[in-house]
Amino acid sequence: GDELDGHFSGIGVEFMIQNDTITIVNVINGGASEAVGIMSGDRIVIVDDSLFVGKIISQDKVLRKLRGQKGTQVKLGIKRNSSKDLLDFVVTRDDVPVKTVDVAYQIEKNIGYVKISRFGENTYNEFITAISKLKSQGCESFIIDLQQNTGGYLHAANLMVNEFLDRGQLIVYTEGRAYPREDSYANGTGSCKTNQMVVLIDESSASASEIFAGAIQDNDRGVIVGRRSFGKGLVQNQHKFKDGSAIRLTIARYHTPSGRCIQKAYERGGYEDYSKDLMNRYLRGEFDNQDSIKMDNLPLFHTLAGRPVYGDDGIMPDVFIPRDTIGQNSYYIRIMNSGALREFAFLYTDNNREKLKSFKKWEDAAKYLSQQPLVGLLASYAEKKEIRRRPYLIEEARRLMQTQLESLIIRNVFGDDGFYPVYQKDDVLIKKAVDLLKANKAIPKAVATQKYK
Repeated sequence: GDELDGHFSGIGVEFMIQNDTITIVNVINGGASEAVGIMSGDRIVIVDDSLFVGKIISQDKVLRKLRGQKGTQVKLGIKRNSSKDLLDFVVTRDDVPVKTVDVAYQIEKNIGYVKISRFGENTYNEFITAISKLKSQGCESFIIDLQQNTGGYLHAANLMVNEFLDRGQLIVYTEGRAYPREDSYANGTGSCKTNQMVVLIDESSASASEIFAGAIQDNDRGVIVGRRSFGKGLVQNQHKFKDGSAIRLTIARYHTPSGRCIQKAYERGGYEDYSKDLMNRYLRGEFDNQDSIKMDNLPLFHTLAGRPVYGDDGIMPDVFIPRDTIGQNSYYIRIMNSGALREFAFLYTDNNREKLKSFKKWEDAAKYLSQQPLVGLLASYAEKKEIRRRPYLIEEARRLMQTQLESLIIRNVFGDDGFYPVYQKDDVLIKKAVDLLKANKAIPKAVATQKYK
């Protein structure tokens, strides 16, 4: 729950363990470490006066050492490449700012892209800031990316949908056996009521994400692109007690405006099937082929304009896009699973920091990196780690690995603002969304003016 409430206390860094040493990959903007001048690339070797390196350290142990109560201090001895001596820092632990809007940028002329990783306490405010930034840059259409967004707080999703709908349009309703129907309507104060929009979802988009996508789809407000969402539509209500503890009760089900329940069929005692559902979908080929999705036995509903939509099993997109598996061969999977690609990206950054920092803008750094033989260097690095060179497979996965390397190296120097545009340049869902918006086709064919009641 900490992550949803927008903070947890710590020193504000992302790290990895490399050669038995804690290595800082990224210093979080606005966090405690940034405040005292700790930099990416620094190695933490001493924590509170004791040596903290070698085989004894693990991800878990590091977290236990570095996280702690807000306001407490931790002393770090740091090895930095540019300095012979160890540098001493005292970091006062603080809330680590947790962003839920990962990135917002103008992806093409007049088209704004916003990626939301989950719905937390600060999501709506972050979203409004992102939208006004994009509008000031001239964006008139928006792509809202909810891929891999597993949900969070319902009220955050409601507030966000409200930005896109007209007054009186239904957003969601809840109903339960012992729980009377309760409706949420848009109040008409939204800032994006006339902007074209596309919502991206995939098989990991769940709960609040499905409410958002369902409201947009049922009101014929925008086009949903991607793959069928996860199907988790139970409402959790949090009751707080005087002593500060809380209990979460599942009291009702969410329904989208047309009446669809998102919750996938769940038999008592069938928990195994429930958790295996994603695996089964994968084995059925559903991520690669729309025809393998069986709709015949699902309840039928209609959007405002009369388009058929089906209940009881997540949100089915208006435009199905199979998973992109180009280049994902056995060599690529081995490189990714072994951690070699991430490690190499970090090493490369570390060895070329001066050069990379000489670029004023991430775009210039990206251009430079695109001309470097990163994949060849990675293959040599991996060979030292006993991953055999497979020239044909390397060639097949070259573009994918090059993109991953460029984006990670850029992230190490320029942060997320540079990482996402590079990492996503070949994303098939985003490409499709951009095409639809450019062709003015992101408005469902029959746009209705009536309202759900």
